[in-house]
Amino acid sequence: MTLQVDTFTGGLFDTNCFFLSAAGLLIDAPEGSADWLRREGYSVRALLLTHGHIDHVWDAAQIQKEHGCRVFYHPDTWQMVSDPSFFKRLGLAWEVAPIDAGSEIGALDSWKINGSEFQILEVPGHCPGSLCFLEKTEKILFGGDVLFAGGVGRWDLPGGDRDLLLGGIRDKLLTLGDEVRVFPGHGPATTIGEERSSNPYLQ
Repeated sequence: MTLQVDTFTGGLFDTNCFFLSAAGLLIDAPEGSADWLRREGYSVRALLLTHGHIDHVWDAAQIQKEHGCRVFYHPDTWQMVSDPSFFKRLGLAWEVAPIDAGSEIGALDSWKINGSEFQILEVPGHCPGSLCFLEKTEKILFGGDVLFAGGVGRWDLPGGDRDLLLGGIRDKLLTLGDEVRVFPGHGPATTIGEERSSNPYLQ
């Protein structure tokens, strides 16, 4: 792997985010990621959100303000990152600091940003508007909470759908090729091939 991917894990739910230094891209923004970026001296040119759950967007507003970066998200994510009381209305105790309007994105076969080329896959079922970003040169999938090592995203949260999630994984992710590395929103990296052969949810 020649693409440098630096990982930070933070917050109550041990949420991963990933920084691609050559392109200045940050994927997701868990609690503590703004401080981590500052400590490392990283400069973020664009923040890509896989979905709008609070553990993935906790520091998004702070990072947007401190770095002056663009923020990209699915249209279904906007209310989650713009309405401070969104999660409280779902019975959760937390409020999210709202971001300023960014750029809405959806499924794309080829999306070029800051010298990197991605395929964007829309795979809902864990959360409405869940996006996976496939870096096409290195064949690395930044999957959010869709597919994990030995598991898949929860579908029992508001907007979740088991059949939609598992169908999307089979139709959109398993077709990418066994060699594709998966960097998930929680836990260690894996590969499509490993999950195809051993993930109990996909057998």
